[in-house]
Amino acid sequence: MPNVATPAAGDGFQATMQKAVALHQQGRLGDAAELYRTLLATRPNDANAQHLLGLVKFAGGATAEALTLIDGALRCGLASPQVLLNRGLVLNALNRPIEAVASFEQAILRDRNFLEAYNNRAILLAALGRPEDALESYRQALRIAPDEAALHYNYGNVLKDLGRRDEALAAYDAALRVRPDAAEAHLARGDVLRELKRYDEALASYDRALALRADDVETLCNRGLALDALGRHAEAVDSYDRALVLRPDEAVILRNRGCALINLKRFDEALATFDAIVVRNPADAEAHYNRGNVLLQFERFSEALTSYDAALTVRPDLAEALNNRGLALKELDRFAEAADSHRRAYAIDTGHVEARWNEALLQLLTGDYQNGWAGYEWRWHKEPLIRARRDFGQPLWRGEAIAGQTILIHSEQGLGDTIQFSRYVPLVVASGARVVFEVQPPLLRLLHGIGGVEIIARGEALPPFDWQCPLLSLPLAFGTRLETIPADIPYLHAEPDLARVWAQRLGEKRRPRIGLAWAGNVDHRNDHNRSIALDKLLPLLDAKADFVSLQKVPRPGDDALLDGCDMLRVGAALGDFTDTAALIAALDLVISVDTSVAHLAGALGKPVWVLVTHSPDWRWLIGRDDSPWYRSARIFRQDASRDWDAVIARVRTALTDLIGPS
Repeated sequence: MPNVATPAAGDGFQATMQKAVALHQQGRLGDAAELYRTLLATRPNDANAQHLLGLVKFAGGATAEALTLIDGALRCGLASPQVLLNRGLVLNALNRPIEAVASFEQAILRDRNFLEAYNNRAILLAALGRPEDALESYRQALRIAPDEAALHYNYGNVLKDLGRRDEALAAYDAALRVRPDAAEAHLARGDVLRELKRYDEALASYDRALALRADDVETLCNRGLALDALGRHAEAVDSYDRALVLRPDEAVILRNRGCALINLKRFDEALATFDAIVVRNPADAEAHYNRGNVLLQFERFSEALTSYDAALTVRPDLAEALNNRGLALKELDRFAEAADSHRRAYAIDTGHVEARWNEALLQLLTGDYQNGWAGYEWRWHKEPLIRARRDFGQPLWRGEAIAGQTILIHSEQGLGDTIQFSRYVPLVVASGARVVFEVQPPLLRLLHGIGGVEIIARGEALPPFDWQCPLLSLPLAFGTRLETIPADIPYLHAEPDLARVWAQRLGEKRRPRIGLAWAGNVDHRNDHNRSIALDKLLPLLDAKADFVSLQKVPRPGDDALLDGCDMLRVGAALGDFTDTAALIAALDLVISVDTSVAHLAGALGKPVWVLVTHSPDWRWLIGRDDSPWYRSARIFRQDASRDWDAVIARVRTALTDLIGPS
């Protein structure tokens, strides 16, 4: 309620006024209003009575009458700062905020130190979308009351909305210095720290807020977001569950909980969560989108597509749903539609890195190298490569004439990528440049065989250079198309002496020697699809051949299987890739999943049968059983069933055709 001043004692009119004000201050508004009306019957133009009766009407919800009375008081000459402030409050209640701001400003003109007027003006200016003016008004209020915690807090909120997070954080800290028990300031501080990706500090702020207000749903929910960002998904679920006890049907909390369950790979629970949301609210686009994400994990691609379409029916501009819709379409072999979906995503959000990246991968997968290599440069804007990007001062080479100059070519991704694309390095040498090639240490000895190149291990000091190029940007620099892939195979070679050592280690050759590699890097994002359980390969081992394990480190559970089958194990003797190359040189055939061993065999020109998923990595293309990258490769692909057993059966038949029945 606005302030009600007590008038000075005087005649009978004033005595009645004092009684009315006393009743007013006691909250007996009806009795006070009756006396104010009595006074106005005697003196209709009494400004104080009009103003005070206006305040009673305002408190009782008769806002239009309140404004009429307060305006009457102003016409009768009571244009005090307090009356103008009260008029502004009434105007705001009538949803006339611009006029309310003007009334607050008139109050300020009459009293440059009127704290309430500055504060209320600031609140309305922020709501009207005039944040800079709001900040100035808060600054004036803080000049008057520097120890007012609420002012610092509201000032911080405006700064936060403007994205000025460091200043907002300072404002919240100032509020908490004055009032350490301000739970709302701890919450807001946590939100800013989370936006700054200072998740541990954000979590600490949320915990302090909860210590003060244990049942605050927003704090519990946002605490869950901080825990999710820290990878502490199980604790995030617990935080969401605490919030849901208080608000069991809150869709945003349920959605966040479902996303945390996805991160925990508790897909059944996540799906049940999103199912419940969309049943309750079929117009919840985010729930449909996340439901699609779970179905994508279950490889239920048609159902995922239906969920993404449902999300887009509600929100056609949901770029994330369009992007992931493209992923589902790709898995359904609907490549043109998938590419179109990715394009629609980044048409809505031009900075949508994943959509541009996914379109590029589709282009490469389908052989559109002209567009694909250019799009592949988007890799530098996404995780994990955004953290590994080398920001050299030297210019990026794109095929310019560099004869007589020095260029650094630096490896960037996996070992298989370096093996595959090292074929381009001799082409750079042929341009007349001095070439420095930085590679992963396990490949250093192997790649020393590339002529005319200075090979150094990643981590060593770099020599001076004029140009630089990431290894997988060389196809773009050379304008590579399918028909122009450098195919001078072999372009890598085993060390002859070491190859002889390995041949002797294998012993007298009695039958064809076949190397097997069934698993790649366990940390690869697609390892669960591209690697094969060893027991799936056992049907191959009855072929008339001697099998050699090319797995340097077996997976858990492999040892027992290897002990029970006839396969030579040499992993402990394999050092770097020079050893692996020498071992492969002593074999007749390599059978490998999509891992560095397949690339090494192909680069050595060794016959290699590559086992790839139905939705393979882009370099294996689609719809063909050969590879333009490796002339000696034969591709064995999963069909739409995504069943490895059928692939192994075809490999077993091919082995029989090659070496005869067992």
